[in-house]
Amino acid sequence: MGLLNNFKDRFKNAEFSVAPNKKLKTISKDFKSAFELELVFYKGKRIAEDSLTLKQLNDKTSSDIKKNSDAELKLKASMNVKDVEKAFLSNYGTTVQIKRSGKLVPDEITLGQAARGEY
Repeated sequence: MGLLNNFKDRFKNAEFSVAPNKKLKTISKDFKSAFELELVFYKGKRIAEDSLTLKQLNDKTSSDIKKNSDAELKLKASMNVKDVEKAFLSNYGTTVQIKRSGKLVPDEITLGQAARGEY
């Protein structure tokens, strides 16, 4: 069943787009709807204010303001948690963590596996 689910992940929510002009609370809500997982943004070591946009958070917290922070980020259910977290850091200079039911999801599994609780 795992192989079939991994295959389905390539097509389910084929692409989830993250736009830097969206507020963090909107991105988190949309991520929850798409993957049934929680996306938590950090400002340093603290959880970021959800009223900020992703671009505002980058401008406030990143020591190296990302020049491509205006680009949209595309996420797929077949991506590993670690790759998603790295994508936010490299594109927006922002630290994120992915949780399910309030607990951190292991880095090595995909978003699809995490959504199904396969870990």
